[in-house]
Order: sequence, then C-alpha cells, then structure tokens
Amino acid sequence: MPNKSLNVKPLTLCALFTALAAVGAYLKIPMPLCPITLQFLFTNLAGLILGKRLGGAAISAYVIIGLIGLPIFTGGGGIGYVFQPTFGFLVMFAVGAAVAGWFVETFGAGKWQWFTASMLNLVIVFVFGTAYYVWITNFYLQSGKNVIDMIVACALLPLPGDILLCVLSVIILRRITPAVSSFWTIPGTIKNVNA
Repeated sequence: MPNKSLNVKPLTLCALFTALAAVGAYLKIPMPLCPITLQFLFTNLAGLILGKRLGGAAISAYVIIGLIGLPIFTGGGGIGYVFQPTFGFLVMFAVGAAVAGWFVETFGAGKWQWFTASMLNLVIVFVFGTAYYVWITNFYLQSGKNVIDMIVACALLPLPGDILLCVLSVIILRRITPAVSSFWTIPGTIKNVNA
C-alpha cells in the first residue's frame, strides 16, 4: 500500500484563517444591535486566497469550533448560540467565503474580480444574516423590535465600513500575491495574473 503524504500547506492556511476569523470577532466597534467586526475582512480573504472549497471549510471550522463551546464568537460560544440573532451572519461568513472563492476560480484574479467577489460575498452575508437576525429577534425571541430599525442597524449602518473592507481586501491581495505565489497559488491568478 503506497504512503500518501498529507499536504500541510492547505491545512496550515485553513487553520490560519480559522484563527483569524476568531480574532476578528474580538476586533470590533460596538453598535446598538450588531457590532461591526473585522470578521468579514478575514472571512472574505479566506475565500479569495484559499478558494471555494478550502475557504468555505476554514470558516465552517470556525463556526463548528464555536458551536462546540469555545468562546470565539463575538458573544461567546456553545450550541445555544444558534438562537442568537447574529448567528446567521456567522453561517453566511462560511457561505460567502465559498462563493467569493468560486467567483475568482471561475472568472480569474485581479482587482475587479476580487472586488466583485468581495461585494457578492457582502451581499450574501448582509441579506441572509439580516434575515436571520429579524426572524430570531421577532419570531423566536418575540422582542417586537421594528423590522426597519433592525435592517438599518444590521445592514445599512455597517455597509460603508464593510465596503471599505472589500477595498482593503483588494489592496491586501495585490500586495501579497507576488510573495505568496512562491508557496501558494491564489485562485484565478493563473488565468489573469496582471489584471
């Protein structure tokens, strides 16, 4: 039986982005309903750098570790966190990372592809994360909060800052791609290196 060597690069990079997502939860700006964190930046970069499969896996691992009980979410951890209004954003971070990775794998890499993939990721996170927030808050917790106020607080107020994080993702990728290419192929760079 032949020995199959385990490629440690993908595992190491996945672990790195899982850890960065956890760190991003604690780098936050307090807001009345939904705190603004750097999680979107790190989860977005996971998809853009690792691709759909590994990027989605890295952020899914973050969510699973938090559900197991490690306090790595903004408000702690544990299985009961699924009933927290912001849990939908966590799930969508994993989905959005996979979609951003898919986009650059399909359409190539470059500043416009990275930005478009980031914005697509952002739309997915905001739409479905906010929908989950509203549903849990009004139907499970029965808080009676105004839906428009929740949409403004969860999606519209953080939107300018998160668009800046999309731009920052592109700037970071343009800076690190030449250095990273010596040990890791960022998705789409083979198709369109100098875009």
